[in-house]
Amino acid sequence: MKGFFDKYRATFSEGGKLHAFHSLFEGMETFMFVPHDTARRGTHIHDAIDSKRVMSMVILALIPSLLFGMYNVGYQHYLAIGELAARDFWSIFGFGFLAVLPKLIVAYVVGLGIEFTVAQWKKEEIQEGFLVTGFLIPLIVPVDTPLWMIAVATAMSVVFAKEVFGGTGYNVFNVALITRAILFFAYPTKMTGDSVFVRTGDSFGLGAGTLVDGYSGATPLGQIATAGDTLPALHNVVGEPLSYLDAFLGFIPGSIGEVSTLAILIGAVFLIWTGIASWKIMLSGVVGASLMALLFNAVGSTAAMQMTPLMHLLYGGFAFGLVFMATDPVTSARTETGKWIYGFFVGVMCVFIRVLNPGYPEGMMLAILLMNVFAPLIDYFVVNANIQRRARRLKKAN
Repeated sequence: MKGFFDKYRATFSEGGKLHAFHSLFEGMETFMFVPHDTARRGTHIHDAIDSKRVMSMVILALIPSLLFGMYNVGYQHYLAIGELAARDFWSIFGFGFLAVLPKLIVAYVVGLGIEFTVAQWKKEEIQEGFLVTGFLIPLIVPVDTPLWMIAVATAMSVVFAKEVFGGTGYNVFNVALITRAILFFAYPTKMTGDSVFVRTGDSFGLGAGTLVDGYSGATPLGQIATAGDTLPALHNVVGEPLSYLDAFLGFIPGSIGEVSTLAILIGAVFLIWTGIASWKIMLSGVVGASLMALLFNAVGSTAAMQMTPLMHLLYGGFAFGLVFMATDPVTSARTETGKWIYGFFVGVMCVFIRVLNPGYPEGMMLAILLMNVFAPLIDYFVVNANIQRRARRLKKAN
């Protein structure tokens, strides 16, 4: 493979027949191998990590959520049509695989296509940032989101939330969450309600059937949002009671990659162990959400106000957003103290939005996007406080 790239490098370089596709060639080469060029002079710190390796580690951490999400799509479908007991693991997983794979392909084709085009136009290298973004987008949308909607929202977010700011490393907002926000506000009927989180039709002819009597596709947060003043007994799509264990393992309706807290925790441990994501943001986010939930428990009278901290952690996209998107090194706080503050308010705002806005029971997306705005301000005050503290220390020493 290395010989192949060496053989055709001149063809894609300046003056070669295919130099117009140099960015595409360079992107494919650096995806397969270590970049061809390195710094040769000046002051530089060389280590074994670069953006490609960082993105690869995040994708590895996302794989448990993706695989379980595929299985759960099939699980919820066959449960809804009353055929779960008659299906084996592979038929359940196969249904979910066929339902999710097209979304993954569309996100990558549209997003990478735009990035390749922009890089070639600007005569720059292709950055690896969309490797993770393209993986995240299918995981944070309902399974029945139309492919054309994903394509439109992905294109808009890459162009207006990333490229106009300068590309990877310069975006203010998390690109995957902007994609979801565009979908939510432009096509709300396809992103909320009881009919979007469980695929009731077939996938490429596989899994056709008739819904059982009493079927309901409402998510746990959806059930709580419409419950009124009393916290309801939560149930699955066929009316059977849901336990905390069901929610922890992920056998509940929801966005594809957000259902299994266990799979998300596996990814979190991997990211913390490799040093890719900040455990401070994750921990402070849990603390902020828990304290806000306890405050509502003490003063609240609605069903949403009665949700325990554990329910906020297990239901909806809180765990997934906190682990994989709130810790985005580009859009989150970068100072160590700032990470504690940033994560804490992500948790606080998520519960605040969930509880006080019954029309929008899932608040993690808006909480992270809001704190993306304040992350630079948080870092500014932290750095300024450090400067003032050192100035006072120097003044005392003199």
